[in-house]
Amino acid sequence: MLSDRKKQNVIQLCQSLVQLQSYSGEENLVAKHIQDYAKQQIFDDVIVDEYGNVMLVIEGNQPGPTVLFDGHIDTVPVQLDQWTVDPFSGEIKNGKIFGRGTSDMKGAVSAMISASMNFAEDTEKNFPGKIVVSCSVHEECFEGVATRRVSELIQPDFVVIGEATNLKLNRAQRGRAEIVVETVGKPAHSSNPEKGINAVYQMTKLISAIRELPVIEHEVMGQGILELTDIKSSPYPGASVVPSSCRATFDRRLLVGETKESVLAPIRELIDRLQLEDSNFKATVQYATGEERCYTGALISDERFFPGWLFDDQEKFIQLPYKALRSIGLPTELSHYSFCTNGSHFAGEAAIPTIGFGPSPESLAHIDDEYIEIDQLVKATSGYEVIMKALTSITSKEKENAKYV
Repeated sequence: MLSDRKKQNVIQLCQSLVQLQSYSGEENLVAKHIQDYAKQQIFDDVIVDEYGNVMLVIEGNQPGPTVLFDGHIDTVPVQLDQWTVDPFSGEIKNGKIFGRGTSDMKGAVSAMISASMNFAEDTEKNFPGKIVVSCSVHEECFEGVATRRVSELIQPDFVVIGEATNLKLNRAQRGRAEIVVETVGKPAHSSNPEKGINAVYQMTKLISAIRELPVIEHEVMGQGILELTDIKSSPYPGASVVPSSCRATFDRRLLVGETKESVLAPIRELIDRLQLEDSNFKATVQYATGEERCYTGALISDERFFPGWLFDDQEKFIQLPYKALRSIGLPTELSHYSFCTNGSHFAGEAAIPTIGFGPSPESLAHIDDEYIEIDQLVKATSGYEVIMKALTSITSKEKENAKYV
Protein backbone atom coordinates (compact mmCIF):
# COMPACT_ATOMS: atom_id res chain seq x y z
CA MET A 1 0.00 0.00 0.00
CA LEU A 2 1.02 3.66 0.03
CA SER A 3 3.93 5.12 1.99
CA ASP A 4 3.20 8.00 4.36
CA ARG A 5 4.65 10.43 1.80
CA LYS A 6 2.38 9.18 -0.96
CA LYS A 7 -0.65 9.24 1.35
CA GLN A 8 -0.01 12.87 2.21
CA ASN A 9 0.48 13.75 -1.45
CA VAL A 10 -2.96 12.47 -2.49
CA ILE A 11 -4.69 13.93 0.58
CA GLN A 12 -3.18 17.37 0.01
CA LEU A 13 -3.93 17.29 -3.71
CA CYS A 14 -7.56 16.41 -3.00
CA GLN A 15 -7.85 19.27 -0.50
CA SER A 16 -6.32 21.76 -2.94
CA LEU A 17 -8.77 20.81 -5.70
CA VAL A 18 -11.79 20.99 -3.38
CA GLN A 19 -10.76 24.47 -2.25
CA LEU A 20 -11.27 25.76 -5.80
CA GLN A 21 -14.92 26.20 -6.82
CA SER A 22 -15.51 24.61 -10.22
CA TYR A 23 -19.16 24.52 -11.21
CA SER A 24 -19.84 23.31 -14.76
CA GLY A 25 -18.52 25.92 -17.18
CA GLU A 26 -16.40 27.49 -14.40
CA GLU A 27 -13.62 24.91 -14.08
CA ASN A 28 -10.84 27.33 -15.07
CA LEU A 29 -9.23 27.69 -11.61
CA VAL A 30 -9.02 23.99 -10.90
CA ALA A 31 -7.91 23.26 -14.47
CA LYS A 32 -5.03 25.73 -14.15
CA HIS A 33 -4.09 24.33 -10.75
CA ILE A 34 -3.88 20.81 -12.21
CA GLN A 35 -1.74 22.05 -15.11
CA ASP A 36 0.64 23.90 -12.81
CA TYR A 37 0.87 20.92 -10.48
CA ALA A 38 1.51 18.43 -13.28
CA LYS A 39 4.24 20.55 -14.85
CA GLN A 40 6.21 20.28 -11.60
CA GLN A 41 5.87 16.50 -11.48
CA ILE A 42 6.95 13.50 -13.54
CA PHE A 43 4.45 13.91 -16.40
CA ASP A 44 5.82 14.00 -19.94
CA ASP A 45 3.12 16.21 -21.42
CA VAL A 46 0.15 18.34 -20.41
CA ILE A 47 -2.54 18.85 -23.07
CA VAL A 48 -5.48 21.24 -22.88
CA ASP A 49 -8.11 21.07 -25.61
CA GLU A 50 -10.52 23.76 -26.82
CA TYR A 51 -13.19 22.71 -24.29
CA GLY A 52 -10.75 22.96 -21.37
CA ASN A 53 -10.25 19.23 -20.72
CA VAL A 54 -6.79 18.75 -19.18
CA MET A 55 -4.86 15.60 -20.14
CA LEU A 56 -1.76 14.52 -18.23
CA VAL A 57 0.51 12.10 -20.10
CA ILE A 58 3.12 9.61 -18.92
CA GLU A 59 5.01 7.69 -21.62
CA GLY A 60 6.32 4.20 -21.04
CA ASN A 61 9.61 3.25 -22.66
CA GLN A 62 8.13 0.27 -24.54
CA PRO A 63 5.40 -0.03 -27.18
CA GLY A 64 2.01 -0.84 -25.71
CA PRO A 65 -1.58 0.25 -25.16
CA THR A 66 -2.79 3.72 -24.27
CA VAL A 67 -4.77 3.62 -21.03
CA LEU A 68 -6.97 6.61 -20.25
CA PHE A 69 -8.16 7.40 -16.71
CA ASP A 70 -11.05 9.86 -16.82
CA GLY A 71 -12.46 11.99 -14.02
CA HIS A 72 -14.52 15.16 -14.30
CA ILE A 73 -13.48 18.32 -12.46
CA ASP A 74 -16.81 20.14 -12.56
CA THR A 75 -19.25 19.90 -9.64
CA VAL A 76 -22.88 20.65 -8.96
CA PRO A 77 -23.58 23.91 -7.04
CA VAL A 78 -24.03 24.15 -3.28
CA GLN A 79 -26.74 25.66 -1.10
CA LEU A 80 -24.59 27.27 1.56
CA ASP A 81 -27.33 27.39 4.17
CA GLN A 82 -27.66 23.60 4.00
CA TRP A 83 -23.99 22.92 4.83
CA THR A 84 -22.54 22.67 8.34
CA VAL A 85 -18.96 22.98 7.02
CA ASP A 86 -17.38 25.29 4.46
CA PRO A 87 -17.98 23.44 1.15
CA PHE A 88 -14.70 24.78 -0.25
CA SER A 89 -12.50 24.18 2.78
CA GLY A 90 -11.26 20.64 2.29
CA GLU A 91 -11.56 20.34 6.05
CA ILE A 92 -10.43 17.06 7.60
CA LYS A 93 -12.23 15.57 10.58
CA ASN A 94 -13.03 12.06 11.74
CA GLY A 95 -10.94 10.52 8.96
CA LYS A 96 -12.87 12.33 6.21
CA ILE A 97 -12.18 15.22 3.82
CA PHE A 98 -15.24 17.48 3.52
CA GLY A 99 -16.23 19.70 0.63
CA ARG A 100 -18.07 19.90 -2.67
CA GLY A 101 -16.61 17.45 -5.13
CA THR A 102 -14.76 15.27 -2.62
CA SER A 103 -16.66 12.15 -3.71
CA ASP A 104 -17.93 13.48 -7.04
CA MET A 105 -15.19 13.48 -8.04
CA LYS A 106 -12.10 15.44 -7.12
CA GLY A 107 -11.05 12.69 -4.74
CA ALA A 108 -10.89 10.19 -7.60
CA VAL A 109 -9.13 12.73 -9.86
CA SER A 110 -6.52 13.28 -7.14
CA ALA A 111 -6.11 9.51 -6.74
CA MET A 112 -5.66 8.99 -10.49
CA ILE A 113 -3.10 11.78 -10.78
CA SER A 114 -1.21 10.50 -7.73
CA ALA A 115 -1.37 6.88 -8.88
CA SER A 116 0.06 7.74 -12.29
CA MET A 117 2.95 9.59 -10.63
CA ASN A 118 3.55 6.66 -8.28
CA PHE A 119 3.44 4.19 -11.19
CA ALA A 120 5.94 6.20 -13.20
CA GLU A 121 8.22 6.52 -10.18
CA ASP A 122 7.99 2.86 -9.13
CA THR A 123 8.59 1.52 -12.65
CA GLU A 124 11.04 4.26 -13.66
CA LYS A 125 8.75 4.46 -16.72
CA ASN A 126 9.84 0.97 -17.72
CA PHE A 127 6.39 -0.16 -18.82
CA PRO A 128 4.65 -0.72 -22.16
CA GLY A 129 2.36 1.96 -23.55
CA LYS A 130 1.10 5.22 -22.20
CA ILE A 131 -0.92 6.44 -19.20
CA VAL A 132 -3.17 9.48 -19.65
CA VAL A 133 -5.24 11.12 -16.91
CA SER A 134 -8.16 13.07 -18.36
CA CYS A 135 -9.47 15.81 -16.07
CA SER A 136 -12.63 16.54 -18.00
CA VAL A 137 -15.20 19.33 -17.99
CA HIS A 138 -18.99 19.69 -18.15
CA GLU A 139 -19.85 16.13 -17.13
CA GLU A 140 -22.51 17.13 -14.63
CA CYS A 141 -24.81 18.54 -17.28
CA PHE A 142 -23.61 16.84 -20.46
CA GLU A 143 -22.19 13.36 -19.83
CA GLY A 144 -19.63 12.32 -22.42
CA VAL A 145 -20.02 15.24 -24.83
CA ALA A 146 -16.82 17.14 -23.95
CA THR A 147 -14.86 13.90 -23.70
CA ARG A 148 -15.50 13.11 -27.36
CA ARG A 149 -12.61 15.46 -27.99
CA VAL A 150 -10.46 13.61 -25.44
CA SER A 151 -10.85 10.30 -27.25
CA GLU A 152 -10.14 11.99 -30.61
CA LEU A 153 -6.85 13.37 -29.29
CA ILE A 154 -5.72 10.42 -27.17
CA GLN A 155 -7.13 7.41 -29.08
CA PRO A 156 -7.24 5.21 -25.97
CA ASP A 157 -7.15 1.44 -26.09
CA PHE A 158 -8.71 1.17 -22.64
CA VAL A 159 -10.62 3.61 -20.42
CA VAL A 160 -11.02 3.66 -16.66
CA ILE A 161 -13.89 5.82 -15.36
CA GLY A 162 -13.14 7.10 -11.86
CA GLU A 163 -16.73 7.76 -10.73
CA ALA A 164 -17.66 6.38 -7.32
CA THR A 165 -17.94 2.58 -7.11
CA ASN A 166 -17.14 2.04 -3.40
CA LEU A 167 -13.96 0.30 -4.65
CA LYS A 168 -15.96 -2.17 -6.74
CA LEU A 169 -15.05 -2.79 -10.38
CA ASN A 170 -17.83 -1.74 -12.74
CA ARG A 171 -18.21 -3.20 -16.21
CA ALA A 172 -21.55 -1.64 -17.15
CA GLN A 173 -23.59 1.54 -16.82
CA ARG A 174 -27.18 2.58 -17.35
CA GLY A 175 -27.43 5.49 -19.76
CA ARG A 176 -29.72 8.50 -19.60
CA ALA A 177 -32.03 10.40 -21.93
CA GLU A 178 -34.23 13.45 -21.50
CA ILE A 179 -37.46 12.99 -23.46
CA VAL A 180 -39.73 15.96 -24.16
CA VAL A 181 -43.40 15.51 -25.06
CA GLU A 182 -45.56 18.45 -26.05
CA THR A 183 -49.32 18.70 -26.54
CA VAL A 184 -50.91 21.43 -28.63
CA GLY A 185 -54.34 22.89 -27.82
CA LYS A 186 -56.35 25.91 -28.78
CA PRO A 187 -56.42 29.13 -26.73
CA ALA A 188 -59.67 30.57 -25.40
CA HIS A 189 -60.85 32.74 -22.55
CA SER A 190 -61.20 30.62 -19.41
CA SER A 191 -64.78 31.88 -19.00
CA ASN A 192 -65.58 30.07 -22.26
CA PRO A 193 -63.37 26.97 -22.12
CA GLU A 194 -65.55 25.09 -24.61
CA LYS A 195 -64.24 27.44 -27.33
CA GLY A 196 -60.71 26.14 -26.86
CA ILE A 197 -58.75 22.92 -26.39
CA ASN A 198 -56.90 22.69 -23.09
CA ALA A 199 -53.39 21.40 -23.79
CA VAL A 200 -52.92 20.42 -20.13
CA TYR A 201 -55.92 18.10 -20.23
CA GLN A 202 -54.48 16.57 -23.40
CA MET A 203 -51.17 16.15 -21.62
CA THR A 204 -52.80 14.33 -18.72
CA LYS A 205 -54.15 11.78 -21.21
CA LEU A 206 -50.67 11.26 -22.62
CA ILE A 207 -48.97 11.07 -19.22
CA SER A 208 -51.50 8.51 -18.02
CA ALA A 209 -50.87 6.40 -21.11
CA ILE A 210 -47.08 6.68 -20.71
CA ARG A 211 -47.34 5.50 -17.10
CA GLU A 212 -49.03 2.32 -18.34
CA LEU A 213 -46.12 1.43 -20.61
CA PRO A 214 -44.28 -1.72 -19.48
CA VAL A 215 -40.89 -1.03 -17.90
CA ILE A 216 -38.16 -2.96 -19.67
CA GLU A 217 -35.56 -4.70 -17.52
CA HIS A 218 -32.07 -6.12 -17.92
CA GLU A 219 -30.67 -8.87 -15.71
CA VAL A 220 -27.48 -6.91 -14.96
CA MET A 221 -28.44 -3.26 -15.35
CA GLY A 222 -31.91 -3.22 -13.82
CA GLN A 223 -34.88 -1.24 -15.09
CA GLY A 224 -35.16 1.20 -17.96
CA ILE A 225 -37.00 3.69 -15.76
CA LEU A 226 -39.15 6.41 -17.37
CA GLU A 227 -40.03 9.14 -14.85
CA LEU A 228 -41.78 12.49 -15.24
CA THR A 229 -39.50 15.26 -13.96
CA ASP A 230 -41.00 18.51 -15.24
CA ILE A 231 -44.20 19.95 -16.70
CA LYS A 232 -45.02 23.45 -17.97
CA SER A 233 -48.01 25.02 -19.67
CA SER A 234 -48.10 28.04 -21.94
CA PRO A 235 -48.90 30.86 -21.73
CA TYR A 236 -47.56 31.15 -18.21
CA PRO A 237 -48.82 32.58 -15.99
CA GLY A 238 -52.16 31.61 -17.46
CA ALA A 239 -54.41 34.48 -16.37
CA SER A 240 -57.92 33.78 -17.68
CA VAL A 241 -56.71 31.79 -20.64
CA VAL A 242 -56.99 28.14 -21.67
CA PRO A 243 -53.39 26.92 -22.18
CA SER A 244 -52.56 26.32 -25.81
CA SER A 245 -49.49 24.16 -25.22
CA CYS A 246 -48.05 21.93 -22.54
CA ARG A 247 -44.56 20.52 -22.34
CA ALA A 248 -43.40 17.66 -20.11
CA THR A 249 -39.94 16.20 -19.60
CA PHE A 250 -39.22 12.58 -18.74
CA ASP A 251 -35.99 11.10 -17.44
CA ARG A 252 -35.31 7.74 -19.10
CA ARG A 253 -32.63 5.39 -17.81
CA LEU A 254 -31.17 3.53 -20.78
CA LEU A 255 -30.18 -0.13 -20.97
CA VAL A 256 -27.58 -1.67 -23.22
CA GLY A 257 -28.45 -1.83 -26.91
CA GLU A 258 -31.20 0.78 -26.83
CA THR A 259 -31.16 3.31 -29.64
CA LYS A 260 -32.65 6.75 -30.09
CA GLU A 261 -35.33 5.25 -32.32
CA SER A 262 -36.22 2.28 -30.11
CA VAL A 263 -36.62 4.40 -26.98
CA LEU A 264 -39.07 6.85 -28.57
CA ALA A 265 -41.03 4.23 -30.53
CA PRO A 266 -43.48 3.24 -27.73
CA ILE A 267 -44.35 6.89 -27.03
CA ARG A 268 -44.87 7.62 -30.72
CA GLU A 269 -47.24 4.65 -30.89
CA LEU A 270 -49.22 6.05 -27.94
CA ILE A 271 -49.51 9.44 -29.64
CA ASP A 272 -50.75 7.79 -32.83
CA ARG A 273 -53.36 5.84 -30.86
CA LEU A 274 -54.59 8.91 -28.98
CA GLN A 275 -54.89 10.85 -32.24
CA LEU A 276 -57.10 8.10 -33.66
CA GLU A 277 -59.29 8.27 -30.57
CA ASP A 278 -59.51 12.08 -30.55
CA SER A 279 -59.15 14.13 -33.73
CA ASN A 280 -58.30 17.20 -31.59
CA PHE A 281 -55.38 15.48 -29.94
CA LYS A 282 -52.01 16.77 -31.18
CA ALA A 283 -48.67 15.87 -29.64
CA THR A 284 -44.99 15.48 -30.45
CA VAL A 285 -42.06 13.68 -28.81
CA GLN A 286 -38.35 14.34 -29.13
CA TYR A 287 -35.14 14.41 -27.15
CA ALA A 288 -34.21 17.52 -25.23
CA THR A 289 -31.28 19.41 -26.68
CA GLY A 290 -28.72 21.37 -24.77
CA GLU A 291 -25.98 23.88 -25.35
CA GLU A 292 -23.32 24.66 -22.78
CA ARG A 293 -20.50 27.19 -22.81
CA CYS A 294 -17.16 25.96 -21.55
CA TYR A 295 -14.82 28.09 -19.48
CA THR A 296 -12.68 28.49 -22.60
CA GLY A 297 -15.59 30.13 -24.41
CA ALA A 298 -16.22 27.11 -26.66
CA LEU A 299 -19.76 25.78 -27.03
CA ILE A 300 -20.80 22.15 -26.78
CA SER A 301 -24.25 21.05 -27.87
CA ASP A 302 -26.18 17.90 -28.66
CA GLU A 303 -29.33 15.92 -27.93
CA ARG A 304 -29.55 14.63 -24.38
CA PHE A 305 -29.16 10.94 -25.18
CA PHE A 306 -26.30 9.21 -23.38
CA PRO A 307 -26.24 5.45 -24.08
CA GLY A 308 -25.69 2.61 -21.64
CA TRP A 309 -22.99 -0.02 -22.01
CA LEU A 310 -22.01 -3.48 -20.82
CA PHE A 311 -18.97 -5.72 -21.22
CA ASP A 312 -18.72 -9.45 -20.51
CA ASP A 313 -17.15 -10.02 -17.11
CA GLN A 314 -14.75 -12.62 -18.53
CA GLU A 315 -12.98 -10.10 -20.76
CA LYS A 316 -9.25 -9.92 -20.04
CA PHE A 317 -9.38 -6.14 -19.55
CA ILE A 318 -11.86 -6.79 -16.71
CA GLN A 319 -10.38 -9.92 -15.19
CA LEU A 320 -6.79 -8.65 -14.97
CA PRO A 321 -7.69 -5.46 -13.04
CA TYR A 322 -10.15 -7.44 -10.90
CA LYS A 323 -7.47 -9.94 -9.88
CA ALA A 324 -4.93 -7.16 -9.35
CA LEU A 325 -7.28 -5.29 -7.01
CA ARG A 326 -8.01 -8.44 -5.04
CA SER A 327 -4.28 -9.18 -4.82
CA ILE A 328 -3.65 -5.99 -2.80
CA GLY A 329 -6.36 -6.86 -0.31
CA LEU A 330 -9.28 -4.85 -1.67
CA PRO A 331 -12.65 -6.65 -1.32
CA THR A 332 -13.49 -5.78 -4.93
CA GLU A 333 -16.63 -7.16 -6.55
CA LEU A 334 -17.90 -6.80 -10.10
CA SER A 335 -20.78 -4.34 -10.37
CA HIS A 336 -22.26 -1.58 -12.56
CA TYR A 337 -23.18 2.11 -12.42
CA SER A 338 -26.83 2.94 -11.90
CA PHE A 339 -26.22 6.57 -12.93
CA CYS A 340 -24.73 8.10 -16.06
CA THR A 341 -21.00 8.84 -16.57
CA ASN A 342 -18.58 9.88 -19.30
CA GLY A 343 -18.52 6.18 -20.11
CA SER A 344 -21.60 6.90 -22.22
CA HIS A 345 -19.19 8.26 -24.80
CA PHE A 346 -16.13 6.06 -24.32
CA ALA A 347 -18.03 2.76 -24.14
CA GLY A 348 -21.56 3.57 -25.27
CA GLU A 349 -20.67 5.60 -28.37
CA ALA A 350 -17.07 4.70 -29.20
CA ALA A 351 -17.15 1.06 -27.98
CA ILE A 352 -13.77 1.43 -26.28
CA PRO A 353 -13.15 -1.28 -23.64
CA THR A 354 -14.08 0.53 -20.42
CA ILE A 355 -14.25 -0.21 -16.71
CA GLY A 356 -15.19 1.89 -13.69
CA PHE A 357 -13.36 2.06 -10.38
CA GLY A 358 -13.44 4.81 -7.79
CA PRO A 359 -13.57 5.68 -4.11
CA SER A 360 -16.80 6.37 -2.17
CA PRO A 361 -20.31 4.99 -2.64
CA GLU A 362 -22.60 6.51 -5.27
CA SER A 363 -24.88 7.86 -2.53
CA LEU A 364 -22.38 10.55 -1.48
CA ALA A 365 -22.61 12.39 -4.81
CA HIS A 366 -24.35 15.80 -4.75
CA ILE A 367 -25.25 15.69 -1.06
CA ASP A 368 -24.91 18.51 1.48
CA ASP A 369 -21.79 18.10 3.65
CA GLU A 370 -20.25 15.91 0.94
CA TYR A 371 -17.14 14.04 2.04
CA ILE A 372 -14.70 11.31 1.12
CA GLU A 373 -13.19 8.86 3.58
CA ILE A 374 -9.41 9.15 3.57
CA ASP A 375 -9.14 5.37 3.79
CA GLN A 376 -11.10 5.03 0.53
CA LEU A 377 -9.03 7.74 -1.14
CA VAL A 378 -5.78 5.99 -0.23
CA LYS A 379 -7.02 2.55 -1.27
CA ALA A 380 -8.28 3.91 -4.59
CA THR A 381 -4.83 5.39 -5.28
CA SER A 382 -3.24 1.99 -4.75
CA GLY A 383 -5.99 0.43 -6.83
CA TYR A 384 -5.42 2.72 -9.79
CA GLU A 385 -1.73 1.89 -9.78
CA VAL A 386 -2.30 -1.88 -10.03
CA ILE A 387 -4.95 -1.28 -12.73
CA MET A 388 -2.30 0.64 -14.70
CA LYS A 389 0.08 -2.29 -14.44
CA ALA A 390 -2.64 -4.76 -15.45
CA LEU A 391 -3.98 -2.89 -18.47
CA THR A 392 -0.60 -1.87 -19.91
CA SER A 393 0.32 -5.58 -19.98
CA ILE A 394 -2.45 -6.41 -22.50
CA THR A 395 -1.18 -6.89 -26.05
CA SER A 396 -2.79 -5.35 -29.11
CA LYS A 397 -4.03 -8.76 -30.26
CA GLU A 398 -5.69 -9.41 -26.91
CA LYS A 399 -7.31 -5.97 -27.04
CA GLU A 400 -8.71 -6.64 -30.52
CA ASN A 401 -10.51 -9.71 -29.18
CA ALA A 402 -12.48 -7.70 -26.62
CA LYS A 403 -16.21 -7.99 -27.19
CA TYR A 404 -18.78 -5.26 -26.63
CA VAL A 405 -22.05 -6.76 -25.36
